[in-house]
Amino acid sequence: MTTIPPVVPPLATEQPYARNLAPAAAFGWLRDGWRDLVTNPGPSLLYGLFVFLLSAGIVAGLIWLAWDYALFPAIAGFLVFAPALAVGLYDKSRALEQDEPVSLRHMLLPHARAGGQVLFTGALLCGVMLLWMRAAVIIYALFFGVRPFPGLDHIAPMLFTTSTGIAMLIVGTLIGGLFAAFSFAISAFSIPMMLDQRVDTLTAMGTSWALVWNNLGAMLVWGALVLALFLLSVATGFVALIVVFPWLGHATWHAYRAVR
Repeated sequence: MTTIPPVVPPLATEQPYARNLAPAAAFGWLRDGWRDLVTNPGPSLLYGLFVFLLSAGIVAGLIWLAWDYALFPAIAGFLVFAPALAVGLYDKSRALEQDEPVSLRHMLLPHARAGGQVLFTGALLCGVMLLWMRAAVIIYALFFGVRPFPGLDHIAPMLFTTSTGIAMLIVGTLIGGLFAAFSFAISAFSIPMMLDQRVDTLTAMGTSWALVWNNLGAMLVWGALVLALFLLSVATGFVALIVVFPWLGHATWHAYRAVR
């Protein structure tokens, strides 16, 4: 009797992206990222200087336009969009990995195997950041009504010494945490993946989500390290971004290689 082959092939049992890395792996990514930073450091530091000037310019612009109410959401939103800004740093780490020459020009004009999908991903992340900023304004209005923003000199007492302010902080932190978790999951590895492979935006984001979930312990530690270094940068008036941003960008490439 002739056996008829099944129409649908059996599902593969191997999960090539399920690494289940130990939480301590995140510190190794920082070590490898620092090695890439100090190898031909000029282009990386110039890249970090550009990000610092961009950040300082945006903050100064918000204050000059009297849009200081959007300052804190914009600072938080930077973490959402940062993976798209770091694409040139991923490219330098890839070049070092393959013993290729490194230059600032190649970092500013990186060659991605996925082509324009990287720009599309950046646009989506920018949309998520703008959505978060709008949500933050709505949260403020829900708790304080049409009351004008009191300014940077008075916002801390209003938030930390009133019951309404504390309640807004709790709700805002919870909602902001959801935005942060979502954007972190879809962007942690999607752009490095599109530099390395010919893959579309939605596939890369979905795979990034799976990679984060399958290595949740390591990614929670990684997220905490990124947040701590970013807060350090904010505390220095963003000056530390000159070093911290390229350091984290190079480390992100090694994180991608570890889970790949």
